[in-house]
Amino acid sequence: MSYTKFVSALARANSGNLKTLRISPGRCRSTVASTKNQEEKEQQMDGCTVVEAVPVELISQSKNFTKTRLNKIHIDFDNTQEAYKSKDNIELLRSLLVFKLCTFDFLVEKNKELMDLSKKLLGQWMFEKMMKMTFYGQFVAGEDHNSIKPLIKKNLAFGVGAVLDYSVEEDLTQEEAEKKEMDSCVSEAEKESPGADHREKKYKAHRQFGDRRGGVISARTYFYADEAKCDNQMETFINCIKASGGASTEGFSAIKMTALGRPQFLLQFSEVLVKWRRFFNLLAAQQGISDMMVLEQKLELEQLKESLSEMGVGAKDDIGNWFTGEKLGLSGTIDLLDWNSLINDTTKMSNLLMVPNLETGQLEPLLNKFTAEEERQMKRMLQRVDILAKHAMENGVRLMVDAEQTYFQPAISRLTLEMQRKFNREKPIIFNTYQCYLKEAYDNVTVDVELSRREGWYFGAKLVRGAYMYQERDRAKEIGYEDPINPDYEATNRMYHKCLEYVLEEIEHSRKANIMVATHNEDTVKYTLEKMNEMGLSPTENKVYFGQLLGMCDQISFPLGQAGFPVYKYVPYGPVNEVIPYLSRRAQENRGFMKGSQRERSLLWKELKRRVQAGQIFYEPAY
Repeated sequence: MSYTKFVSALARANSGNLKTLRISPGRCRSTVASTKNQEEKEQQMDGCTVVEAVPVELISQSKNFTKTRLNKIHIDFDNTQEAYKSKDNIELLRSLLVFKLCTFDFLVEKNKELMDLSKKLLGQWMFEKMMKMTFYGQFVAGEDHNSIKPLIKKNLAFGVGAVLDYSVEEDLTQEEAEKKEMDSCVSEAEKESPGADHREKKYKAHRQFGDRRGGVISARTYFYADEAKCDNQMETFINCIKASGGASTEGFSAIKMTALGRPQFLLQFSEVLVKWRRFFNLLAAQQGISDMMVLEQKLELEQLKESLSEMGVGAKDDIGNWFTGEKLGLSGTIDLLDWNSLINDTTKMSNLLMVPNLETGQLEPLLNKFTAEEERQMKRMLQRVDILAKHAMENGVRLMVDAEQTYFQPAISRLTLEMQRKFNREKPIIFNTYQCYLKEAYDNVTVDVELSRREGWYFGAKLVRGAYMYQERDRAKEIGYEDPINPDYEATNRMYHKCLEYVLEEIEHSRKANIMVATHNEDTVKYTLEKMNEMGLSPTENKVYFGQLLGMCDQISFPLGQAGFPVYKYVPYGPVNEVIPYLSRRAQENRGFMKGSQRERSLLWKELKRRVQAGQIFYEPAY
């Protein structure tokens, strides 16, 4: 189907009356339930249950499913000798010191001010030395892609790879951040005629939430300045990709979409995608199938033509010509994935930002007009993403696209999906990130898995719990839209395990899905191992990866790595002064993490005592 024809025809539509049909915003996406439909198991935090070795069957990738025998996976997360064999005693003492400091509220709350004061009192050289002996040395690998190589090499020797993450951020005041956000997220048309558009408040910039750093943990934040800065950030990502490719053959590199272009486009395109899904739901309601799960909702083409014709969209015969293509409409029905394909990235960018008005039945521009420069800015973002994907493929690196705020995320996920369709044909190159504290996480995962299954490319996902919870909740409450976050931590855990199980089952069935279990939660890691045991999924197949942050949860990462699992540390790097904003948030995150559990510190003390008793006062890792 020609989207441009669809746009022009709908734009000429007469007014219809759809006021009697209302679609719940929460029903934008849904999917088919997991085939096994099992109850999730509640996991306990007290201690590790060692999995006993019992033979199970491994499903081969070959078509005839040749069966082999595989012992169940055995990992002991209490074995401190294995967990810390890559660390000397000084490193263990540094970890204990840093984790202890993170439990003092005053030090954490005033950490930025204390670091600034230390720099003035000690001077730049001594300040950097002190930071490298404490927080910087614990959580950051080095200043540039050359200085981080020794650490990456050492971790690889103990079975732990790297996801390189250049963590430099601007040290802006709140006022400066708010100004940059409003300048970059508000179009010229909105500035000239405020309130004259049909925008939803969720997808508009609001000054009180312009500083996107507030209430965020474990995530870098980029603010748009100009196109030259985006080009510079793209070059930084390219250097990161090259460094990752030079460090190992199976590396990852992380990128953020908001670093690569004007965020105005992400806001607008997200709103368009959400509104088109609602339009699909409305048409499904007209055909009496709105109560079905979304991927089971199939619009009958003849009824669809009648509905659109009655809305004044065009003549029935003309409408039929829009729903044509290599596969579209051949079955006589259209489902959500077919519907999503009507919006493609080959048209003029501003044409993508047309939305159906559910009250009039007409297709209207999201904004009254776009300047020529705004059109160029939108295209440049897509071009930069494409360049990075090509560099990743050339260097043998997987590209991890980080998740961001929900008002950006639909566009980010769609652009990532387009990259997966293009670059994941032979193997997984592009990985999308799914935040499981979101109510719609399972729907998003399963719809995207179904698209990969239908089109035959490799699905790549990183599962996280999420980094923007406090900010998202405050914004939804203050501005007045539905809170997108699960109600509590237990609900988020259930969502994480539900998404994880679904992707693992897809791996079991086709071996064309890949997942990174990015978590510090030991129970979730054990849950994953249990599922892999049940499915006969071998770690050597490299379909399931594990990920933790550098400097945290070594008792999970290194035993997994030495047992043959593909496990990765998120490895931040950058000059000392320029990663202070990152370190500041890391300290705040660790306060809650360390107050909630004494486990990591107790394991560190246990290993130090063992070495002292064994006479290993000057222990040096051998590799």
